[in-house]
Amino acid sequence: MSLEKVVFGFFVLLAATLNFGFFLGDISDPALHNVYELFAAVVVSLIATVLKFGDRTQIGAVHLATSLVADLQLIAAALMWAYATQISSAGLDAEAMAGVVSLSGGALLANLVSVALLVIETTTFHRR
Repeated sequence: MSLEKVVFGFFVLLAATLNFGFFLGDISDPALHNVYELFAAVVVSLIATVLKFGDRTQIGAVHLATSLVADLQLIAAALMWAYATQISSAGLDAEAMAGVVSLSGGALLANLVSVALLVIETTTFHRR
């Protein structure tokens, strides 16, 4: 068993589950979406992206691409949350929350593709 593969798989799955936990719930209800969970999803997603650097295979390139998409959307969601709570006079209303959760949903889709790639890569691995 490779410790590197375990750590890689751990962060890929953790990024997806944290994102799913934030995404779950009524899209426009701020009480159902925790800012700390969004922050954790961003941090873990960035860590997963760093772990994907250096893989020179085609599937590694797609892993990196999905991770970059998730990072961009989660960072955009965090910026939208920060704008709504710190700058906007309307505050974190239903419209702003729907935008944050929608961006998180896009990141969740990218994370699910990454998890699917991880499963495919694992099942097609042949011992030498």
